[in-house]
Amino acid sequence: MEQGWTRRSMVATGAAAVVSACAHARAVANPLGGVRRIRPELDELIAADAVVEELGDGYMWAEGPLWVRSRGFLLFSDVPGNTIYKWTESAGVTQFMHPSGYAGPEAPFLREGGSNGLALDRNGRLLIADSGNRCIARYDFNRRSRQVIADRYQGKRLNSPNDVIQHRSGAIYFTDPPYGLTGVEASPLRETPWMGVYRINGDGEVVVIDDQLMFPNGIAFSPDGSTLYVACSYPNRPVIMAYALDENGMPTSSRVFFNAAPLMGEGVAGLPDGMTVDHKGNLFASGPGGIMIISPEGVLLGMIEAGAGRPIANCKFGQDGKTLFLTAQHKLARIRTLTHG
Repeated sequence: MEQGWTRRSMVATGAAAVVSACAHARAVANPLGGVRRIRPELDELIAADAVVEELGDGYMWAEGPLWVRSRGFLLFSDVPGNTIYKWTESAGVTQFMHPSGYAGPEAPFLREGGSNGLALDRNGRLLIADSGNRCIARYDFNRRSRQVIADRYQGKRLNSPNDVIQHRSGAIYFTDPPYGLTGVEASPLRETPWMGVYRINGDGEVVVIDDQLMFPNGIAFSPDGSTLYVACSYPNRPVIMAYALDENGMPTSSRVFFNAAPLMGEGVAGLPDGMTVDHKGNLFASGPGGIMIISPEGVLLGMIEAGAGRPIANCKFGQDGKTLFLTAQHKLARIRTLTHG
């Protein structure tokens, strides 16, 4: 086993309980799991008999689902497979971009050479957390062109950006753990001594938001943009942080929003990872056992589980807004909800 924590070894540790679909669940071709109700408030967000439906299989580690509404398709990353895939209802999964990250000769210093988190900017262009090239990149769908918008902080190379999102102010936020590097935190290629949460200002300046977290991962905003959520995929402190933001999107304070440690245990797969927020501010966040559904007050309402000991790395709303797409280890899946993103 290589030195240090690795994302897949941490997130995929153990085996989650197999979830059986309710007898009244909507029939799907490839059911994977379902919903575990913890509090009655969950009934307003997702039906008790909702079923996780498989849409694709065979990826090394699926991540970063993103619904591109203007084009009517879903994109998602296979990080070690160095590919972005596209899914549509009619054609299923097809290749969209390869390589999605590092395109040079064989590189033993990289353990995850592809794209990871994906987002859209305000002009409809694709933002890419490029693990292999250690940068945040922007892709123009129309021109089919790509440019690097950040790869350094104060002259030092980033580790391997993991997730990215744009604030309504125009600023871009991203997380930068060292998962993409061979040796992870022990990689000799690391130039920054921390695993940062960063902001790219409108003038392109990169500013560190937090340099004290271990393995910052998924990132999301509250619906009004006043709170930034950051997941930490560290087994010793598996938490979701919340940062209060001022009107310009700068943090004024931080706190632990949710502690997932009580959900961990033997036979439970997953850690805090990717996340998304519905229109009411409920957080749908990867964690031990699947997707944690957490109220804006930080109360766990229920879980979406993909069965067979399978961690769910990330999720995003798409299609009509009520479908939640899931990247679950080597599978792509979806589940219908009663809420919307």
